[in-house]
Amino acid sequence: MSNLMSEKTADREGGEQQTPVRRPSDEIRLSDMGSRMNLRCTIVNPLDRADWNEDVLSGGGGTFFHTREWAEVLAETYGYKPVYLAFHEGREQVDLLPLMEVKSLLTGCRGVSLPFTDYCGSLSGDGRLISAAMPLIVEQARQSGWKYVELRCGDLPDIQPSTFFYRHTLDLTGGEDAIFARFKSNTRRNVKKGLRHDVEIESASTLDAVKTYYGLHSLTRKRHGLPPQPLSFFTKIYDHVISKKMGFVVLARHEGRYVAGAVFFRFGDKGLYKFGASDLACQGIRPNNLVMWHAIQRLASEGCKELCFGRTEEENQGLRQFKRGWGTEERIVNYYKYDLASDAFVAEASSVKKIHHLLFGKMPVPVLKVLGSILYKHMG
Repeated sequence: MSNLMSEKTADREGGEQQTPVRRPSDEIRLSDMGSRMNLRCTIVNPLDRADWNEDVLSGGGGTFFHTREWAEVLAETYGYKPVYLAFHEGREQVDLLPLMEVKSLLTGCRGVSLPFTDYCGSLSGDGRLISAAMPLIVEQARQSGWKYVELRCGDLPDIQPSTFFYRHTLDLTGGEDAIFARFKSNTRRNVKKGLRHDVEIESASTLDAVKTYYGLHSLTRKRHGLPPQPLSFFTKIYDHVISKKMGFVVLARHEGRYVAGAVFFRFGDKGLYKFGASDLACQGIRPNNLVMWHAIQRLASEGCKELCFGRTEEENQGLRQFKRGWGTEERIVNYYKYDLASDAFVAEASSVKKIHHLLFGKMPVPVLKVLGSILYKHMG
């Protein structure tokens, strides 16, 4: 078991450091609730552990979203508080569920696993254990004064999801030719079309590249009827992720101007496509396809075994078709929302989404940037 799965933490300066004694409110037991399971819950903070990522990797089921760097981005950009729940049986830690506390006068105080994250289940990926531990999670929510708990994971047995998304994963093993052969014929044609139109591709890990991407990102968000995330969010991504060689930006340029771009993360042998943007007027020369193909080539050459394309909403069939065209495996990612007031899991309300999209889509980009810097910390 990794250090995240033990009662003690190793001190890198030497010796062994005992886990600090916790206040009663920091430890919750199922046995105290009348359950026959000997399961208890404590709070850990990845920001306090320099060796956090090593332990996440050794656990086997960790993703980029479990890393300390992602927690730093969310905490420093939006002021969210890490409340990662460690579950123990006896002296052994058997699982870890990342949560962050989102405090908002607009949307209420709640725990989210994790804000602005496509998916983030427990470290073990065992949905049965998290289902069994729900009384512990709910009790922690009550003690924290949360209105809701939002979980973005795979499948929790016997619990009704509030909503779901598609997740697409590409196998990067077997060599470049084998990967390309797995693409659907239309995707292969679009890659070749981009090459014929002399679309130039740049891969960079600089702050300038992040800012160039952000310009395209802001235009794309407006087209989708959404404000862009604040620039500070992407600056923190550069500070904590890209500058540490855990991510990079790919940009496409045509006739002297940038027409498409994407931001990719990596952790261990897994890559992640997190953000993508483009100039709609240049869609015909397929710069998005070249951006993705270049990232696939780079990640495969660096030893990554898979690339996750992130989440896709059910109604966004165009994006779903684009991702499936790369020969990906499609899975369902369920989201769960527990309402403390009704003491039950509830469905996600989305009836006002289209109204918001229409309103934001008519606003100029500078106004949308201001709104994004104000609103996103309340959304999570």
